[in-house]
Amino acid sequence: RDVVFKFNDPVDGEVYRPFNVLPKVSASIAEKVLVFANENPQKVAVHLRAGKDNLEGTLQLNAPKGWGVSSPQLFTLAREGETSTLWFTVTPPKNQSQGYLRPLILIGDTYYDKELINIDYDHIPYQSVLLPSKAKVVRIDIEKKGQHIGYIQGAGDGVGQSLEQIGYTVTNLDVEEISAQSLKKYDAVVVGVRAYNTNADLAFAQKELNKYVQAGGTMVVQYNTSHRLVTKQLAPYALSLSRDRVTDEFAPVTILEPSHPVLNSPNKITQLDFKGWVQERGLYFPNKWADEFTPILAMNDKGASQTKGSLLVASYGKGHYVYTGLSFFRELPAGVPGAYRLFANIISIGK
Repeated sequence: RDVVFKFNDPVDGEVYRPFNVLPKVSASIAEKVLVFANENPQKVAVHLRAGKDNLEGTLQLNAPKGWGVSSPQLFTLAREGETSTLWFTVTPPKNQSQGYLRPLILIGDTYYDKELINIDYDHIPYQSVLLPSKAKVVRIDIEKKGQHIGYIQGAGDGVGQSLEQIGYTVTNLDVEEISAQSLKKYDAVVVGVRAYNTNADLAFAQKELNKYVQAGGTMVVQYNTSHRLVTKQLAPYALSLSRDRVTDEFAPVTILEPSHPVLNSPNKITQLDFKGWVQERGLYFPNKWADEFTPILAMNDKGASQTKGSLLVASYGKGHYVYTGLSFFRELPAGVPGAYRLFANIISIGK
């Protein structure tokens, strides 16, 4: 039989949990992916958790070759379960690079390097998992134009936070208050994933968004599913979504318009920028669009027909409208350099 321990919870009554033998101390880095768009150092928080009383030791943060990190630090933890946060300064190299930060704790003559993750949900048994403690660090060779981004939140969307990591000032917009006049201060307006599936107010805001583009703004719309759209007028021109997708993150990418500004300014996009993508290339690509749109890329899964709707760019009035089903919502939080460089170009178009 498994060894368990029992305790009484005021809500759940008798609760049984596995009896776990855990290390004296565990460490976790607060941010699992840290992106550096220049050579400026960043502060990195490491959380310690005591597995027993009266701990004293040293915490060091190991960095990849070429990266700098501040000196090891002493710590004390008086009680089991007590936590403490120690801060380190991490300095990136001059050139593009990526790797992992790894905390290493020394108590006496024993080293500890694990992160403790407690999985606690009502519908599954309680579990404690020990994993190697680490965080990805990425130094990106990237240029950008513009500074202020208006962001319309999508469903489960972390792209806005990712854009902040490379230096953009991102303001979350209240769709009910959108007007062409209020948007003039933004260098680009970015619409989060599936926003046109989940935010009914976009149907009423679309006219003002189109006016913003017509007056010289840049609007970037990320993927939406092809059904249950709050409006079919996603763009100033005809655009029809499909279920086309490319699920293989290693699928070859064909550059259809190598001289187009979105592939050349401020970053020169090459095949190298499509390496290291995660989970997929993209999904719910348009399969029909007006002649005003220019398809930029083509791709397909093995054995499937080639699709050209992953990145569409159109001029409208003095501005630009971009629709993309590329999975930036996965690539940016994962710290994929090429995805950041391409998204910066999309935002920078026309500047």
